[in-house]
Amino acid sequence: MALSIQARLTGATVLVAVTAAAAYAYSRGTSDASFQATDDAYVEADYTQVAPRLSGTVDQVMVDDHQAVQEGELLAVLDDRDALVALESAKAQVLSARAALSSLQAQRARQPSVRAQARATVSADDAALALAAANRTRFQAMAQEGSGTLQAQQQADAQWLMQQAHRERDLAALQGVDQQNAVIQADVEKAQAALMAAQSSQKAAELTLSYTRITAPTSGVVAQRSVRAGAYVQAGKPLLAVVPLKDVYVTANFRETQLARMRPGQPVRLTVDALPGVRFTGHVSSLAPASGTSFSPLPAHNATGNFTKIVQRLPVRIELDDTRPQRQLLRVGMSVRPEVDVRTAH
Repeated sequence: MALSIQARLTGATVLVAVTAAAAYAYSRGTSDASFQATDDAYVEADYTQVAPRLSGTVDQVMVDDHQAVQEGELLAVLDDRDALVALESAKAQVLSARAALSSLQAQRARQPSVRAQARATVSADDAALALAAANRTRFQAMAQEGSGTLQAQQQADAQWLMQQAHRERDLAALQGVDQQNAVIQADVEKAQAALMAAQSSQKAAELTLSYTRITAPTSGVVAQRSVRAGAYVQAGKPLLAVVPLKDVYVTANFRETQLARMRPGQPVRLTVDALPGVRFTGHVSSLAPASGTSFSPLPAHNATGNFTKIVQRLPVRIELDDTRPQRQLLRVGMSVRPEVDVRTAH
């Protein structure tokens, strides 16, 4: 029994020593190794969720699941009848505003001739008033000498007063023409503003009509297609996603103990589980500024005495340099094993 207990103690001691040595070697190898690798890495892409800008009924769907599309290619069309009616109404408002502006501009253009006519009338009044004043003076002299009648003198006085009144009337009309110029100019500016507002409404209606045609924001492959012809869709609700497979990259979650010598620009060798025997090349693009748990809704803050240290992982973005045809076989979400050459700080 004593030997059995001693053997157990010896075995436990050896096991602890081996475990400690292995942990030390693992920790030392993790930071000092020339190549840093991880299995926690996946193919990713900055795909775009396509959503309509308007709510409405889907009239046509132009693409199928997993179909390759080019930037600007038509994906779906919404019922555009309401948008067309709004556009026609906006065009009619533009025509009405343009006609009102043209009428006012024509009135402004004829104002110089109206003023010239009024000025000519005042000049004629001046001549008539001068003649009436001369007749008045002559008949007054004749009446005083006895060679003229009092009736003739009174008629001459009345004619002079009448011509003077006519001149004041026509002079006021001339001043009214000058004031009307300012009024017409203000009306022209108001009509110009109304025309600009109508044109803006037309552009807004044209923009709304364009929203009934849903196009691809980038080149890629259609995924998560939920849009169907005849369905009613809500503005802002995703209809499908466009995944740019030509711009895929790898996100590798390295342990913090592996990042001591890792720098952007270092070369990377990659193998993909779905493509055995194919090795890709790339380079480190960037290292994340924080660990993945730092952005979680409830980050771990160990402030109690029951603390357990957990090695954190930080995302590292790896760009692919390989241009071989096999790259076209990569799909988002595939598992990757990258090996970063950390011997040089690029």
